[in-house]
Amino acid sequence: MPRFVRSAALAAAGVLMAGLAVGCGGSSDGGEDDAKPAPTGPEQSPEPDPSSTLPASLTSQKLDWGGCKATGSEPAPGSEWQCTTLKVPLDYAKPDGETIDVALIRARSTGKGERIGSLLFNFGGPGGSGVSMLPSFADSYGTLRERYDLVSFDPRGVAGSEGVRCRSDKETQAAESVDATPDTPAEEKAYFKDAADFGAGCARDAGKLLSHVSTVEAAQDMDVMRQALGDKKLHYMGVSYGTELGGVYAHLFPKKVGRLTLDAVVDPTADSVGHAKNQARGFQRALENYLKSSGQDPKAGSQKIVRLLKRLDANPLPASGDRKLTQSLALTGITVTLYNKESWPALTRGLEQAEKGDGAALLQLADSYNERDPSGSYSTQSHSQRSIGCRDDKQRTTPAEAKARLPEFREISPVFGEFMGWDTAGWCHDWPVPGLHDSTEVSAPGAAPVLVVGNTGDPATPYEGARKMADELGKGVGVELTWKGEGHGAYGSGSDCVDGTVNDYLLKGKAPQDGKICET
Repeated sequence: MPRFVRSAALAAAGVLMAGLAVGCGGSSDGGEDDAKPAPTGPEQSPEPDPSSTLPASLTSQKLDWGGCKATGSEPAPGSEWQCTTLKVPLDYAKPDGETIDVALIRARSTGKGERIGSLLFNFGGPGGSGVSMLPSFADSYGTLRERYDLVSFDPRGVAGSEGVRCRSDKETQAAESVDATPDTPAEEKAYFKDAADFGAGCARDAGKLLSHVSTVEAAQDMDVMRQALGDKKLHYMGVSYGTELGGVYAHLFPKKVGRLTLDAVVDPTADSVGHAKNQARGFQRALENYLKSSGQDPKAGSQKIVRLLKRLDANPLPASGDRKLTQSLALTGITVTLYNKESWPALTRGLEQAEKGDGAALLQLADSYNERDPSGSYSTQSHSQRSIGCRDDKQRTTPAEAKARLPEFREISPVFGEFMGWDTAGWCHDWPVPGLHDSTEVSAPGAAPVLVVGNTGDPATPYEGARKMADELGKGVGVELTWKGEGHGAYGSGSDCVDGTVNDYLLKGKAPQDGKICET
């Protein structure tokens, strides 16, 4: 079962689908006119620019753009798309040493307005492939493309950028039978053995790269991209985990910050246990909103789902072919529908069928989240996600500590809490390389204003994280925009207020007043 913490799951969640009809509240004042850049924050001395030690062969490299190839199960995009690779140091402590390739994709500006530069996207994960995702969602960025080249990339360790693969498809399917909420010593042993085996597989495949897939290094890669793309400042849109990546970039390169938008915001102050608690609250909140919308009492509806999951823990349901719906797969299927309100009817069908003894609908939903195709092939996003997350996260919760916290997690969420609690110990259990930090440093004194967008109904990155990100970026830098909506992310979800505010910022440099609210 994949970890939900900081996972965008955009392909399954439909973050960019049209959503609720909303109105606009709060002031739209602030920022500068179209001819001027967004105002800078308070002047303080930033950290030394990490790019200053890189050789010119990297900072001045010319990108050789050409046609794009098919990626995984995705066909090659149309002729308007161009692809290339960028060379970056494997180890930034050895800038003249070994290099690795980072895969990029772009669509040139349509030229309907004066070109601003490149707009770089990261859609989340960690582990999401921007090369495969950007063409799928580009229609939602048509207004932005009038003045920007749309650019995305596969971060180091992901897909076309020397992606990490930790186990085979056969091994991945076999691992679906491992109980992610173990109830017996034997199940605990199997759970933690599976975690250790996964990490060992990553180490065999990635070798020394496994120590160099951190978010800090990905942010450093982004500055090499900025220079190779010919931009003086970085213009960027990050979603979900992409907000953490954008915040780290702002911290490392405050003077290079152009117009940065962070949507569906990860709380930078939380450690791995804090993230798990945040998500348990977020998914429980979204589930209760779903239950209310269908006329059910949230507490009674949650307990009904808990009883279903307990039955599946003891007796998985027949589903598709020789596969069965386990407790873990059912929870995955439930979770994916909470990323977007338009998926709620699918959750109703899945739960109704499961109550009747048919697990096929929830299994299909779980497969969509796990990116499993009908032939039994899985994407490697969860492999990259775990490799990046465990390199970032210093905290290593022991099995005993996780068990001791289970009552607290169950109190936070009767449906998701137990899985989240066990996950704090299982995700990076016996990981081959150490983690780097407990929480993420995003302070960016002297940076231009950064637009931070929170959604009150976001299950995966609860909206409280947006205010914390804005505060951590610093006074005069973090500018919060709140949408009172549902789903993971706000831009492109049906709010003219949100879309208009973000477009004004990215296209005109007009930052809204901090605290602006767009209401449903």
